[in-house]
Amino acid sequence: MGPMPPFEEVLDAARAGEDWALEAIYRDLAPAVAGYLRGQRAGEPEDLTSDVFVGIVRGLRAFSGDERAFRSWVFSIAHRRLLDERRRLARRRERPVDPGELAAEGPRGNVEAEGLERLGAGWAAELLDTLTDEQRTVVLLRIVADLSVREVADVTGRSPGAVKTMQRRALLQLARRVEREGVSP
Repeated sequence: MGPMPPFEEVLDAARAGEDWALEAIYRDLAPAVAGYLRGQRAGEPEDLTSDVFVGIVRGLRAFSGDERAFRSWVFSIAHRRLLDERRRLARRRERPVDPGELAAEGPRGNVEAEGLERLGAGWAAELLDTLTDEQRTVVLLRIVADLSVREVADVTGRSPGAVKTMQRRALLQLARRVEREGVSP
C-alpha cells in the first residue's frame, strides 16, 4: 500500500462513506482503542472496540478538528463506552466469561509463545490493577492512547493539573512495585 493521504483527505473520504478511508481510520486507531479497553479490564474489549467504531462512523459528520482532536474524540467515545459497560455490568449479576477461558481443551499453537505472551499480559494487567481506577485511566490514555495531558483532562472531565498529579503518582507507584518485585516482563 502506498503512502497515506493527509488526515483531512482521509477524514473527508470517511465522511463520504469511502471504505478505504474508514478502513484506514480503523487500522490506525483500533489497536490503541482495544489496548486501552483491555488495560481497563473491559469485559469484552473487542466488542467494545467495535461499538466505539460504530460511534465514530455515526458521529463523523459532526466532528470538527485536526488529527489530534480526532484522536482525543475517539478516546472520549471509548471512555464513555467503557463507563456504559461498567454501569451495565454493575446491574448484571453474572460476569461474562471470555470464550478463550472456556476452551481448556483442544489443539493449541505454540504453547511456549502463548504462555510467555499471557505472562507478559498478565504481568502488565496485574501492575495496572495496583492503581486506582482513575490512575489506570490516566496512564492508559496517556501511554496507550497517546493523548496529551489536556486531551486526557477533556476525556475524563478533570483539570490538567489533576491529570498530571494522577499520572505522576501512578507511575511512581508502578516503578516502586517493579523495583520491589525485581520483575522484568
